[in-house]
Amino acid sequence: MDRAEATRQICWNISHVWLMYVLFAPTVVIGGYGLWRRFRLWRAGQPVVRFDRPLQRVGLLAQHGLLQLRTLRKAYPGTFHLLVYGGFIVLTIATTVVMLDWDFGLRIMHGPFYLWFQSLIVDLLGGLLLVGVGLAVIRRWAQRPRHLVYTREASWLLVLIGVIVVTGFLLEGWRIAVTSDPWAPWSPIGAFTASIFDSVNLATLRAAHLSVWWFHLVLVFGFLAWAPYTKLAHVLTAPLAIFTANLDGYQRGLKPLDFEGEAPLGVASLERFHWRDLLDLDACTECGRCTAVCPANAVGKALSPRDIILDLRRLAHSRGADLLAARGREASAEEEPAIPVIRDGTALRPEALWECTTCAACLEACPVFIEQLPKILDTRRFLVMEEAEFPQTMADAVTSLEQRGHPFPGAQFSRVDWAEGLDIPILGELEDPGSIDVLLWVGCANALLERNHAIVRAVATLLSDAGVSFAILGREERCTGDPARRIGNEFLFQQLATKNIQLLERYGVRRILTCCPHCYHTFANDYPALGGVYEVHHHASYLARLVTLGRLRPEPSGEGPVTYHDPCYLGRYNGIFGAPRDVVRRATGGAVVEMAAHRGNGFCCGGGGGMSFAEEPPSQRVNRERARQAAATGAEVVAVACPFCMTMLSDGVGALASDGGIAVRDVAELLRSAVPPMDTTH
Repeated sequence: MDRAEATRQICWNISHVWLMYVLFAPTVVIGGYGLWRRFRLWRAGQPVVRFDRPLQRVGLLAQHGLLQLRTLRKAYPGTFHLLVYGGFIVLTIATTVVMLDWDFGLRIMHGPFYLWFQSLIVDLLGGLLLVGVGLAVIRRWAQRPRHLVYTREASWLLVLIGVIVVTGFLLEGWRIAVTSDPWAPWSPIGAFTASIFDSVNLATLRAAHLSVWWFHLVLVFGFLAWAPYTKLAHVLTAPLAIFTANLDGYQRGLKPLDFEGEAPLGVASLERFHWRDLLDLDACTECGRCTAVCPANAVGKALSPRDIILDLRRLAHSRGADLLAARGREASAEEEPAIPVIRDGTALRPEALWECTTCAACLEACPVFIEQLPKILDTRRFLVMEEAEFPQTMADAVTSLEQRGHPFPGAQFSRVDWAEGLDIPILGELEDPGSIDVLLWVGCANALLERNHAIVRAVATLLSDAGVSFAILGREERCTGDPARRIGNEFLFQQLATKNIQLLERYGVRRILTCCPHCYHTFANDYPALGGVYEVHHHASYLARLVTLGRLRPEPSGEGPVTYHDPCYLGRYNGIFGAPRDVVRRATGGAVVEMAAHRGNGFCCGGGGGMSFAEEPPSQRVNRERARQAAATGAEVVAVACPFCMTMLSDGVGALASDGGIAVRDVAELLRSAVPPMDTTH
């Protein structure tokens, strides 16, 4: 071979190459039909806008599709997935280069490009792909983590990929051995393979090469034809799911409801999901990360976000003809669902749906941005508003919201009892309501639960000490509607929200300070769609800023060690992680002792999604599991920044047999203890 220019002969030792194209034609037809079959099912879904803001979507795809940032959050599976994924990309590019050179005569496989890319890089990435397959085999066949889905299909896919790569290296090695390729050192794995067969007769190697070449080709074409019918279809569907992800954040993907139309409220049938929901079903990689982080599943409950998606996928594929027939048909509230999704014996059975705390851990964990939580909430909406079938204690909370404007039936306190002895102005009693700096929105859980009175009293006292002009609504305050929306009563949520917006508009309120992450999230993210746009602050952030500005001067108490529990609706939903920890540090003088699950990977207290009002078996209470995690840090104090977390963790800590006297305190209480009382003698 001429050493003047680095290259190699394409299709060396192969005759009747035309047969390759004959075999490729049915491969394209069979594989293409598999993709088309999935695509037409997605089109049967309801419309939703998911191709707006293209530049932002391309950036999201680059981060999590190309760079695999979410996938790499789990080191072991992330590593082998990156190796397999990267190897596939490089081998696909290399195959395309061969095609362009062979079929179109572009002479790409020559010179430095051939040596560096087509030889060295392709060889090394092919080897790493094989390593990735090996790591995947160890995890699936030896380690067997609980949350994975184990099927013969998944095992055969790994075997097939491994055989394809191994036979590819054999072909390369035999070619090098027979041709004495002078450029062999640039293909280290191929050169090593050639050395293994150095003593074998050249005629034998030629014959083996010819047979295995066609075997390898049939394997590859068979793999390409079969892949769209397997979980490997996520190679295409997962990037599409990432590109069409909800860019507006958690919970804002809920479809607006038409209360004037005849269509059923919520979702009870497959055809009522939008097309992106149906794409989710095919994009799922079955990795189980969503279920692995689900707090309800962690304590042994039936809820499994992964199984919800997989059960819906099986339903869509088995009832595809019915789904296509239902496309475009007007739905009526009186009609039976064409393809019911809320069914006993599946992951979407009602008792499982009511176990969701809406913590959004599943959304944050999914590497391909599947939207499990909106599907749960949509089905809850149907159960609540169309069927009136939901847990009695949740129904009692909803009734209390309707009749009393708060979700605590039997509450003995009024909206202002917490403020007894404090000189706090009521907004409606001020001559100029617009003169205040901020409206302190107390929230139902702070005003009506006795333990939480100390939280809002601490906040009010600190605001006064800092010279902040504020007022409260007093008896005019009512629930923001958050429990109603998370439970599934969207109609009641909009009623409460509209009344609150009208009240705030009457007083000209534009700046709100709240002591509850649920109120914070609702004002900041839900109300704008209804016309209520405000500058919203959570008390942890607001107090941290007052300390930074020197308007509050804490003297570290030395209390601790302290661990901090991230409220889901403050941290994961709204990205507020640092301010509460800063308050703890300024108040106690020590850093937070972190739990294993913290910040964006935090573990729910168990109170969201209406679960604060649900009866749970003692052995399956999320709050007790979180209390155990807090106790494991050795902390003496669990700091919180949410009244629901206060209630749930106080109960959880109290249930521990060896809690050692762990105290649960709000960050405002810690700061109040550290700030010397204001001098009123001058």
